[in-house]
Amino acid sequence: MKPFNIVLHEPEMPGNTGNIGRTCVATGARLHLIEPLGFRIDEKAVKRAGLDYWDKLDVTVYDDMDDFMRRNPGAKLYYATTKGQNKYSDVHFEEGAYIMFGKESAGIPEEILVKHPGEAIRIPMNPDIRSLNLSNSAAIVLYEALRQHDFEGMETVGQLHHLHW
Repeated sequence: MKPFNIVLHEPEMPGNTGNIGRTCVATGARLHLIEPLGFRIDEKAVKRAGLDYWDKLDVTVYDDMDDFMRRNPGAKLYYATTKGQNKYSDVHFEEGAYIMFGKESAGIPEEILVKHPGEAIRIPMNPDIRSLNLSNSAAIVLYEALRQHDFEGMETVGQLHHLHW
């Protein structure tokens, strides 16, 4: 199966990006970062959140959205946003799909979203809050995509450390 791709459009918080990077390593997903970033990729905070997994991460950094699109022609993109009309659980994620998340303070620019209403997806939540944490949102949607493909290639049965099932 082709790996899924998590795309962060101008992420601002190193801890979120580190956590998402760790989730990508755990799931075999690739991480794509579209500049400008609100931090340096070599910051301790990014690596601390990703712990000792950061060196195992397949990560690519892009100058801007145009650079991302140019280097990933034909990518099947989904845009995770609180403004989406489709629930993330109602779409079928193709193998190798790209799932984009926007920066923490503003999300994905509306200029991008209005061009792709059918691919704009949302996580249902209480209307009294603005949004979920970025790293939590990425994990929720990525694991739904993996579930749809029966977690192919992933270990699905854990082992106890001291006792046996």
